[in-house]
Formats: sequence, structure tokens, C-alpha cells
Amino acid sequence: MSTTTFDTLGYFEKLKAAGVPETQAKAQIEVIREVIEDKLATRRDLKDLELAIKQDVKDVRTELKEMEYRLTIRLGAMLAASIAIVAGLVKLT
Repeated sequence: MSTTTFDTLGYFEKLKAAGVPETQAKAQIEVIREVIEDKLATRRDLKDLELAIKQDVKDVRTELKEMEYRLTIRLGAMLAASIAIVAGLVKLT
């Protein structure tokens, strides 16, 4: 993940040169720093969520394959039972 850097000193000096009082310049820098940190935290949260979703999809695929196997076995058993019943009925007639 890329990191974002913010030149607080350079920004502070530009604000001071523009005539912004020091307390206001410091407040602006703090707000901008918090916004940048929140944005980075949000990106990390989204990355974590993406990984969790990928794992969930993988788990669902595995579960579906297991269900498919069980259903195939059941269908085969029902087919064998049906054939046995029909064979028994044919013998009776």
C-alpha cells in the first residue's frame, strides 16, 4: 500500500507567508493531517473487507462442492433403488 506524506512545515510556512495567524495555520494543518489519516484508515478498512469477502466466497464455493457431492450420492442411491423396485415389479408380472 502506498503511503501519503504531507509536508506540514512547508504548508505552515506558506500560510504564514500569506499572512495567516500562527494559531489558525496550526489548526488548518491539524485538520488536514486528520483528514489524510482518516482516508488512509478507510483504505485499510476496505482492503480488510475485501480480503474477508474473498475468504467468504472461497468458503461458500467449498461448501457448494460438498453439497454437490452429497446430492450426487443421494441421486445415485435413489436411482439404484428405483431400478431395484422396477426389477422387482417386472419379476412379479
